[in-house]
Amino acid sequence: MLGISLKVASVVVFVAMSAIIKGAEGVPVGQLVFFRSLFALVPIFILLGFRGELISGFKTKRPMAHVLRGVVGTVGMFLIFFGLTRLPLPEATTINYATPLFIVIFSAVFLRERIRFFRWSAVVVGLIGVIIIMWPRLTVFSGDLSNVGPQTEGAIAAFIACMTAAVAMLTVRNLVKTESSATIVIYFSIVSTVMGLLSIPFLGWVPLSLEQTLVLIGAGFAGGIGQILLTESYRHAELTTVAPFEYSSMVLSIVIGFAIFSEIPTLEMLIGGTIVTAAGIFIIYREHQLGLDRKTARKVSSPA
Repeated sequence: MLGISLKVASVVVFVAMSAIIKGAEGVPVGQLVFFRSLFALVPIFILLGFRGELISGFKTKRPMAHVLRGVVGTVGMFLIFFGLTRLPLPEATTINYATPLFIVIFSAVFLRERIRFFRWSAVVVGLIGVIIIMWPRLTVFSGDLSNVGPQTEGAIAAFIACMTAAVAMLTVRNLVKTESSATIVIYFSIVSTVMGLLSIPFLGWVPLSLEQTLVLIGAGFAGGIGQILLTESYRHAELTTVAPFEYSSMVLSIVIGFAIFSEIPTLEMLIGGTIVTAAGIFIIYREHQLGLDRKTARKVSSPA
């Protein structure tokens, strides 16, 4: 129950952070990424310092692997923030549910993992759900490219962000074999902070009022606290136990979207979101079952 509670708390914090990012109208995406990344380090450093793990968190034998993970993850963050600033909050949230689907696809393509029929079926069904969510925004397929608006751009960016996030997850899967979670989080935040700064010549920054600055700092703190809560949830419960609660963000984003931004969810978003949520939960369930099967097989084949 503690693990589930921490997971739900992380979902609440991350949705609140997304709402702050969405509300930062007129602030360039690179500037948003900088504040989100730099100030996320503050609560993370405080926690690691309290545990006496701050110095060891910087120790790594694979700096280039961290840079690669950081670059891929930051590109995804740019795309996600771009989508958030152009789409209703519930739609941007539910499109991101395609990330587990792409993890399955890329695991099969790049890692040669064996994916069975049921998981492939769930991936196909989930992608259909994502297309249903995005369909009203995909005017690009009407043939009239002059009619491509901000919401179309946001939907496409959010969808591509799912692919980059899936690649980033696979790099993390490789990193955790030798690196601690603290090290991965620290170097990712450093790389994304630097990339946010490097965006100045290309995307430009704008002067911020004191209120805007404090709000964006708050978004950074929320990102760091959300990461801590998420990591701690995995200490107290198995991944397959807490992962389905990620989908509670759909309900929360609908509530916040309506209360703060006066956004009314479309029928396509509700139908597609339900489909992709069901597909994601089924994939998590199958991963759990296959994990149990592999564990049983190891026990049976063990000489002990």
